[in-house]
Amino acid sequence: MSFRAFLVTKEENSFSRNVVARQLSDLPDNEVLIDVKYSSLNYKDGLSATGNPGVTRVFPHTPGIDAAGVVLESKDKNFTPGDEVIVIGFDLGMGTPGGFAERICVPGGWVVKMPRGLSAHSSMLLGTAGFTAAECIDKLERSGMTTKAGPVLVTGSTGGVGSVAVKLLSHIGYEVVAVTGKIDQHDFLEKLGAKEVISREDMLDGKDKPLLPEKWGGVIDTVGGDILFNAVKGLKYGAGLAACGLVASPQFSGTVLPFILRNVNLLGIDSVQLPVGQKKLIWEKLGSDWNVDLIDLEVPFKLETLSTGIDRILAGEMVGRGVVSLGD
Repeated sequence: MSFRAFLVTKEENSFSRNVVARQLSDLPDNEVLIDVKYSSLNYKDGLSATGNPGVTRVFPHTPGIDAAGVVLESKDKNFTPGDEVIVIGFDLGMGTPGGFAERICVPGGWVVKMPRGLSAHSSMLLGTAGFTAAECIDKLERSGMTTKAGPVLVTGSTGGVGSVAVKLLSHIGYEVVAVTGKIDQHDFLEKLGAKEVISREDMLDGKDKPLLPEKWGGVIDTVGGDILFNAVKGLKYGAGLAACGLVASPQFSGTVLPFILRNVNLLGIDSVQLPVGQKKLIWEKLGSDWNVDLIDLEVPFKLETLSTGIDRILAGEMVGRGVVSLGD
């Protein structure tokens, strides 16, 4: 049986991208064969499609770290043909052929049954980016963040994680302050629910100071670098920052003063290797109490238009969530 796939091929020092016919025999011999209905476009997919060795080393390769669809065959007793399922993270789209194809074959331990309240389409409007935003909120709330703690700061707010975080936080009752370097996107962020939008440059004010005035009841940081630690310095007593990205830099400079004088928390977020049981709980929240309409964030793609989307996301020109339809 053949199926369509977005295939990246290495040609000496360059990489080509094409939609090609593949065979089931091209897939790894894992437990669960899935008919993929939707995927989503993430920054990591762009890195995989351009040969970043920290993401993908072996080519030809099909990227796509997210997939949602229907089980066709299963050797895992937890799944039967016809089950609607989600797969994000682990090795999907990195070393294992990913969701930019009509078929994937993955270990059963990577698969989550579709929760009530979500569909293949809505789950991929979220994808890894939206899931990561939810994971940040979940961890901050488990560390004590409440809607009464004060405004929540979201950096990199027009990106995949940031835009979902702004909308989801607003939906569940938080006051949101969004940080962006895109001055033309203020109206977009306010429509998502941001009460205030501040510039990236303003967020860097005071980067040489050991502490800043207490402002934030919580922070979701997607960029890293000095913006991350300036946000830490502005946390209210006992509040936390969830760090999930490094668009600006993986490094920052700072002191221990916010931690020992204000009792704040710097929380690490990983959605890739998070155990599937914990992923299931967050997906269930996203299908129930945290279910929010993200259709205004959708940037639609087909396999044939995906290469353009990859160029856009790598250039920092993508606003919202890229959703890849693999149906007719």
